[in-house]
Amino acid sequence: MNITLTDEQQAIAESARDFLNEHGTSARLRAAIESEDGWDREQWHAMAVEMGWLGVAAPERFGGSELGLIELALLHEETGRTLTAAPLFPTLGLALPALMGAGCEAIQSRFLPRLVEGDIRAAVCLTGKSGAPLPADAPCTIRREGTGWVLDGQADYVLMGHVANLLVVVARSENTRGWDGLSLVALLADTAGIAVERVTSLDPTRPFSRIRFDNVIVDDAAIVGPVGKAEPAIRRMLAVGTVMLAAEQLGGAERVLEMSTEYAKQRVQFGRVIGSFQAIKHKLADMMMAVESARSALSYAVRLLDVPDAMEEAAAIAGASCSEAFMQCAADTIQIHGGIGFTWEHDAHLYFKRARTSATVLGTPSHHYDVVAREMGLTDITGTQA
Repeated sequence: MNITLTDEQQAIAESARDFLNEHGTSARLRAAIESEDGWDREQWHAMAVEMGWLGVAAPERFGGSELGLIELALLHEETGRTLTAAPLFPTLGLALPALMGAGCEAIQSRFLPRLVEGDIRAAVCLTGKSGAPLPADAPCTIRREGTGWVLDGQADYVLMGHVANLLVVVARSENTRGWDGLSLVALLADTAGIAVERVTSLDPTRPFSRIRFDNVIVDDAAIVGPVGKAEPAIRRMLAVGTVMLAAEQLGGAERVLEMSTEYAKQRVQFGRVIGSFQAIKHKLADMMMAVESARSALSYAVRLLDVPDAMEEAAAIAGASCSEAFMQCAADTIQIHGGIGFTWEHDAHLYFKRARTSATVLGTPSHHYDVVAREMGLTDITGTQA
């Protein structure tokens, strides 16, 4: 994402790429995948302490540098290039905007300084068993009991939930539907009644978890903002999260395009480098067009995240464009590499798996198209809002 970046923003992107070229190698990624917890603790510590990444979008009063969302997107783009096995996206792309958007100073003061230091690793519980995007399938219910609250339910498809020590949970009040009655709850992962189970998924670089909440007692101090009134904060979180995920996807698409181009210039078949064949040239050109189109959509979206009336539509455009670009480029990379592209030893399959799973995390491209249609005021043939 290099459209009209300032010199400072360009320096941040270059610094991040240099860091990940050293600390985000394929060998290191595979070592993290094969480790017991499936993530790179040392890399996370370096991101926090050496690079200061975790404070990029956090306010200065909590120890952050308060640079902004463009800078945060640049970091996500670079981590997407290396499939970084660390909880950067769930922590900074989802949990941070949720905590900031709800405007609860007490909870921010409690958790954000520790988040900036790297002590807090967050996961956000967004969906239930169906995996349908909010507000269709909130994972938990919340009800009043005595002087406190009780949380029950099960969150599925929680990104890196097994490494998180802070959980931000979307919960629904009884007898509500749609965006009404939704709350945000911030809980330490070792709270009584919470059980975390790591689950096997397609993408080994970013594991999923299933988290159960069984009669979890919650006091008022854990509620992020007013009970049942979290719609604005949740919508903000989803918009920011969609754009940060799109930045990751763009980074992944860029990297596989580079891998494929380099290979096409070196691989010789029938006495010629395969990049000289029309079929390969056209496939690479199609990949390049997809990447540049996605880059434009992302640049547009990240600059509209602070415009409430435009952020959701812009985020959905970026979400659809970057999801489709990454899936296309990852699939074409395997085809261009031929037999070697299907092997475990080559990284092409890791990018393909990340592309497929990322395209479902905050809604499929079809979901994002529906959001755009709704924002445009379109209706389907039954006359109801799309």
